[in-house]
Amino acid sequence: MGIADITFYAFAVTLLGAGFLVTIARNPVHSVLWLILSFISAAGMFVLLGAEFMAMLLLIVYVGAVAVLFLFVVMMLDVDFAALKGEVARYFPLASIVGIVLLMQMALLFGSWQESQNAQALRQAPTPDAAEIHNTKALGLILYDQYFLLFQVAGLILLVAMIGAIVLTLRHRKDVKRQNVVAQMHRDPAKTLELKDIKPGQGLG
Repeated sequence: MGIADITFYAFAVTLLGAGFLVTIARNPVHSVLWLILSFISAAGMFVLLGAEFMAMLLLIVYVGAVAVLFLFVVMMLDVDFAALKGEVARYFPLASIVGIVLLMQMALLFGSWQESQNAQALRQAPTPDAAEIHNTKALGLILYDQYFLLFQVAGLILLVAMIGAIVLTLRHRKDVKRQNVVAQMHRDPAKTLELKDIKPGQGLG
């Protein structure tokens, strides 16, 4: 077993462990931090596969934007953890049933899964050939040519998520004086300004 294999298994175990801790962490902030660790581990696996662009994209977009957005929303929502734990205990039986069903489906899937005879040959000869085209260019052709509409839909979903985060964290306080730009633009200077003719030595009364 070489250093590449050891590194792969290290990233894989870290990714699985962090993904599991995301679901069982009691504190939502800790869940987001474990999610960031899982993204970093997945980026390391992309580097081992030779997809450096995907690794940097995962770090910049998901860790630098999406995960930080999750963390921002969780910290700004002022979540009542006591009430949250009560809701978790309330729906735990239903969640357990759903989890057992999912585990049974995964067991059936892995039990009936068979590797294709051409799988090893396909892994050794990727499409497109790395010697003919760079993986970044190949990814760009796929995203912006074959799956252009799906790529735009994914962007709209992220936009809706961003707007939702802004709406959830928006707070309207009545005791804070806010600036009304429209009212300031439409005000009459003759009614808001008063000129005083101050004589020398008189001062203001």
